[in-house]
Amino acid sequence: MRFASAVLLLSLLSACATTRMHSQDELNSAGLACGLSYGELIQDEEAEKLLILFREQPSPEQRRCVYKWARKNSLKLVVIDAINFPEE
Repeated sequence: MRFASAVLLLSLLSACATTRMHSQDELNSAGLACGLSYGELIQDEEAEKLLILFREQPSPEQRRCVYKWARKNSLKLVVIDAINFPEE
């Protein structure tokens, strides 16, 4: 019974994890650790729970690495891997 109560309490506390804005240095450090370049991980102030991976065709390993970092920091990963700009 005590074990079940402890597990329930732990799960409730982990569900209340708050997100925070990470500095650009933190994002760059995480990106470099995952094989990305500077500026390819973005966190927007208006959607601080989202971590945006902005890279053309990231490898599965890069996606997995960034996903793990996002999850560890209570963020949801959004991958933007292609942008088509209109030609003038």
